[in-house]
Amino acid sequence: MSALDFYAHVAVCGEVLGVGLGADPEAWEAALGAACLDVPGGGLLRRDYGLVEINFSPDRPGRQGQMSCFGFGVKIQRLLYDQSPNTVPSPLSREYGEFAPRVPFKELQAAILALGHMIELDKHNTSSDMDCYRVSASSARIHVVAAPDPYGSGDPDPDGHQRGDVWSVDVW
Repeated sequence: MSALDFYAHVAVCGEVLGVGLGADPEAWEAALGAACLDVPGGGLLRRDYGLVEINFSPDRPGRQGQMSCFGFGVKIQRLLYDQSPNTVPSPLSREYGEFAPRVPFKELQAAILALGHMIELDKHNTSSDMDCYRVSASSARIHVVAAPDPYGSGDPDPDGHQRGDVWSVDVW
């Protein structure tokens, strides 16, 4: 299995190592480990594992007082600028191997299509610098760099993000 397989699995199944929407912080910790940064605020909890960022809320019916995941994202853009060993949680590295700092959308699209799912442009969430794609039968959204120099500050950085790079895979 490869990192590309991981991204395709997240996009199609909406889970990371068997946990996803509705799971509590303990289930995510069991899957990804304890090495994370918790950022509480406004009654919510954001748990940052580097590559994976999870949002929790106590407002799920039938789970009085317990936090549960209402959304998470695989933040691929972080890999380009943070090559530290902690950016990819060790359980993911063990399962999927090395994670490259850039992922071309065409490669992820081919992997998702091979799993029998369709991808379509989500025109409501697309902007001048970022395209957003929906995956059929999934709550995932794939954000793709449309303009590597969105602020017009100069030539795109050849070592930075390129047009067509996957920025993130988000599940809500």
